[in-house]
Amino acid sequence: MAEDRQMDGEPSDRGAGAGPRGPSLPSGSGRARGARSPQRGAKSPSGPRAVPVAILTAVDTVRRDSLVASLLLDLPGAVELRYEVEAETAVLRRLVVGPGGVLEDVEVELEHPCVSCAMREDAVPALDRLARDPRIGGILLVPPISADPSIVAGTLVREQGRWRLSGATAVLGAATALHDLLGDDTLAERGLPWAAEDQRSVGEALAAQIEYSDLIVVDGIDGEEAAAGLELVEHLRSTDQLLATSLYEVDARAVVGDRLDHGAGLARRDPRTVESYGGPSDHGTWTLDLSSRRPFHPRRFLENVEALGSGRLRGRGRFWVPDRPGTVCQWDGAGGQVSIGAVIESGRDLPTTRLVVTGVEAGDALRVRHAFSRSLLTPEEWALGLAPWMGVEDELAPWLGERGAEERRIA
Repeated sequence: MAEDRQMDGEPSDRGAGAGPRGPSLPSGSGRARGARSPQRGAKSPSGPRAVPVAILTAVDTVRRDSLVASLLLDLPGAVELRYEVEAETAVLRRLVVGPGGVLEDVEVELEHPCVSCAMREDAVPALDRLARDPRIGGILLVPPISADPSIVAGTLVREQGRWRLSGATAVLGAATALHDLLGDDTLAERGLPWAAEDQRSVGEALAAQIEYSDLIVVDGIDGEEAAAGLELVEHLRSTDQLLATSLYEVDARAVVGDRLDHGAGLARRDPRTVESYGGPSDHGTWTLDLSSRRPFHPRRFLENVEALGSGRLRGRGRFWVPDRPGTVCQWDGAGGQVSIGAVIESGRDLPTTRLVVTGVEAGDALRVRHAFSRSLLTPEEWALGLAPWMGVEDELAPWLGERGAEERRIA
């Protein structure tokens, strides 16, 4: 579990005036500091040749496709394995594309229209088949727009053999980053859902892509709006993630790297290890790191949910409630939509509460700070211990499920 730097409900505004961040690929630069070179022909436990497979995700098809086209020209022997969903029929299409054009275009029938099913039932055999072709030196795996790369990689990581996952890249536009990440558009309203039941916001989908990927490409950084969008991304990215600021200056070796660190990507998304990265604040971006050993009071938490999560915010973290002392609960919010749930058993130690919230409106920071403090047990309530909460009505059951039904691990 991550160490709580600010405890007992005292938040910090981390990142204001912050210095240089992690490694980046500025426009016009060459290879990123710390970028990995592909090891073509590297031996693996499963055979003499493991073809590198890089995952590329986005909510912007134009920028994603532009990057793919550039990479196909820069990577000898590379092909794109792309999956698309027909908006009107919800039919899944598999395309194999090379530098010269489309090599394969097939409709795929699935028993269930979900990302993991598509990867398991179709992408695995397709990757195996492509990797057996000696002419292919690398594969750019492009799942349907808005797909969560952690689900894609989580399904494929156990299937590596002739091929290996070598990196994950998220692509977005700087000028639209504020609206995409913090706006209230849903994927359905944008025509971007994976399936009819996909109710995610655009911000939730894009944030998941940014947080998991080891390379983030933020294109088009000219202008005030773009500069503000880039600043927001700086607050959301970890120092171990590479950053490129132009589609056309991305070193292909930073995309098709050595080997994808799936564990590191999951850790960046895990509420138990949430971190405040901070960043510059020239355009008004702020990040609050709100932490306490105390749990949320269930009723006051419900009363303050809107104040905690509404508006142009990106918030992540964990909390607990005194009538569920063995459960870590997740807070995940973007663009005014918030998802909460009981995600894992805490083990022998009591959980802690920690929310990291990033926003761009000055007044929202004070509102969120106060809502967090009001939601906690007071020092007097905390001093009474957990005994008063034994057998009380479970006010959060509609959102957290029945007590004891939480998952034992986060996949």
